[in-house]
Amino acid sequence: MPGATAQTLRPFLWRARRMFPDREVVSRTHEGIHRYTYAEYADRVGQLANALDGAGVERGDRVGTFCWNHHRHYETYFAAPSMGGQLHTINPLLPDHHVQYIVENAADRIILVDPSLVEKLAGAYDEEAFASVEQFVVMGSEVPDTSLENVVDYESFIGDEDATYDWPDLPGDQPAGMCYTSGTTGKPKGVEYTQEMLWSHTMATLPEAGLDLRSSDVVMPVVPMFHVNAWGMPFSTTAAGAKHVYPGPSPSPADLASLIEEEGVTLTAGVPTVWLGLLEYLEENDADLSSLETIVIGGSAAPKSVIRRFDEEYDVDVLHAWGMTEMSPIGTVARLKPGMESLPAEERYDKQAKQGLLIPGLEMRVVGDGGEELPWDGEAFGELHVRGPWVTTEYFERPEATEEDFEDGWLKTGDVVTVDEEGYVKIVDRAKDVIKSGGEWISSVELENALMAHDGVAEATVVGVPHQRWQERPVAFVVPAASADEESLKTELVEMVKSEFPKWWAPDEVVFIEEVPKTATGKFDKKVLRNQYDDESLVEGKAPEDAAPDAND
Repeated sequence: MPGATAQTLRPFLWRARRMFPDREVVSRTHEGIHRYTYAEYADRVGQLANALDGAGVERGDRVGTFCWNHHRHYETYFAAPSMGGQLHTINPLLPDHHVQYIVENAADRIILVDPSLVEKLAGAYDEEAFASVEQFVVMGSEVPDTSLENVVDYESFIGDEDATYDWPDLPGDQPAGMCYTSGTTGKPKGVEYTQEMLWSHTMATLPEAGLDLRSSDVVMPVVPMFHVNAWGMPFSTTAAGAKHVYPGPSPSPADLASLIEEEGVTLTAGVPTVWLGLLEYLEENDADLSSLETIVIGGSAAPKSVIRRFDEEYDVDVLHAWGMTEMSPIGTVARLKPGMESLPAEERYDKQAKQGLLIPGLEMRVVGDGGEELPWDGEAFGELHVRGPWVTTEYFERPEATEEDFEDGWLKTGDVVTVDEEGYVKIVDRAKDVIKSGGEWISSVELENALMAHDGVAEATVVGVPHQRWQERPVAFVVPAASADEESLKTELVEMVKSEFPKWWAPDEVVFIEEVPKTATGKFDKKVLRNQYDDESLVEGKAPEDAAPDAND
């Protein structure tokens, strides 16, 4: 056991193995459904730790993962941090140049990659950016054809290793995890999680004020494991001694419905688009969701219609949550207070559609433009600041960001909110202009820079417009150069974006305007366009080509 005073992750696995050895970990993989017990899982965690040790991974080294949700990825969650390394989950949906920057900045020693993502990773490979990477491990039992060098399959990598590992005593401030968040400008920002940050987050999300996880639960995180540790659910599910179900690569609504029915899932979590897709599937197909009690929705606002439908048609409680990469990530949960269950349905849904109540352990304040703290009256709105034991106070190797993003231990979230008299937070806008489509970030600034590099464009700005399925989709507002042919220009711009970025970053519409509105300081005034075009008819019902914002595609 680690030192008695240390707040680290390993005791969670120790408890699960000793007290719930027969509880299952079930995983949908490329090779079919895989299942084993906590006892067997813990042995493989030991094997992986020995393999990483043998490969030269030392305390403080970063182990990158480029993976979907499955049992092998889950094995890295305890092996790398508990041996003193740092688990660095990499978002495979990012553009290649972001992947290159992230790997170089983190100086990953080893990268574990899913078979279906080997080609994507090979395409992003750059000798200089990947100079720190000594080995690639393919998460399966064989290695596909690839241009990557020093590659081994996962089962060979761990197969001959001992299941017993001499776990070190680690301090609470030992870095244990890492994730990068994409801002609206500049390069992705790294957020490091210490052992005690992940421990604190886990302990806060276990009770009723958090996610209310119990050993009797069957938990299926659909939110990707590369998204802030699947909202911490692999850790909290283990701490609870509950059963894990991992949906694997690109799960369809049919896959999710089948897993819920066959494995008895009681709690699941993901972005709104996942559940919109499941509702559409259920309209045409029969599925038994009787085991399902709770769907945690985050990443984007939970539509009130989704909350209502799951409640009224399937007797499933939608739990709206909010958080940030910088917060490990969960910050608020929209649980009803005692007595609110008797409110009229629409009033209940209104409360549940808000981002919710701050979970125990955190503090928050709402700050106006002049730096003054604003009242909780449901009307005054300002920027939300938070602080607490699992909230970061700096970005990795980014001292220049401190003043802009942090103040005296407070994280400036960039979210503009109101807080009502009951303490329920409601996000009304984002101070920064990232577009969130299906739970995935799209940088409006990067798109604008690309568009304005075209000879036929005089000015361009990109904003997120509401979409009935994806929550937001990018729409480009372009001032064409005098000599430009608008019809051909529109086609050229969309194709240019698709060639430089993931195809789902491409704007759903290119709207030609005479001038981009500007503020008094000459900056693009996007809120004018948002207000003018806050209409789903621009993009309603359109599914972007090769749509990947579901985050698991």
